Amino acid sequence: MDSLLSTTYFGPVQWYQKLYRSDHVYMEQHESFIKQTYRNRCIIATTNGPLALSVPVIHESKHESVRDILISSHGNWQHQHWNAIQTAYGDSPFLMYYADELRPFFEKQWKYLFDFNTEITENVCRLIDISPDIRLTEGYVSADRLPSATADYREAINPKQPADDPDFEPRRYWQVFEQRYGFMPNLSVLDLLFCCGLESIYFL
Repeated sequence: MDSLLSTTYFGPVQWYQKLYRSDHVYMEQHESFIKQTYRNRCIIATTNGPLALSVPVIHESKHESVRDILISSHGNWQHQHWNAIQTAYGDSPFLMYYADELRPFFEKQWKYLFDFNTEITENVCRLIDISPDIRLTEGYVSADRLPSATADYREAINPKQPADDPDFEPRRYWQVFEQRYGFMPNLSVLDLLFCCGLESIYFL
């Protein structure tokens, strides 16, 4: 089975499960950008519960292609995100092992959100040790033109209104704040990586 996905900023475990289990992954680069989605946000676990970290973008038109979305230089968001991650996962087993690999994403400047997310995805896949066959779409793929062997997860994997996904059942793993909040499923892949290290692949 193939999958059609939207780009994500340190996407959730469900998104990386599709990368791992799909024969081919088609990354949509011509869809219109949608606010308050995983395209420019991730959700981590903190001492105060789940926290959404959002990349500020320059969004001039609702019809603007996600491929053309610019990252805003407004504010010190990269420093804030990295501080939040270090604070949240300071007691996790594997933050120290991956910090040097991930810190550049919070220091180097990127122009386009899609390029930024693509480099993140490539890096995280390497750290988890998965090698998905990712292909960029050549044009917008409408639902009525979707090949029969391809599952469309562009809107299904959504932080606000996720659709039912019978192929995804979150597997419990140890989390930093589990005793306080219980297991929080489908957080950013960062949560899985910092808590499970090289065993992350077994939860995909």
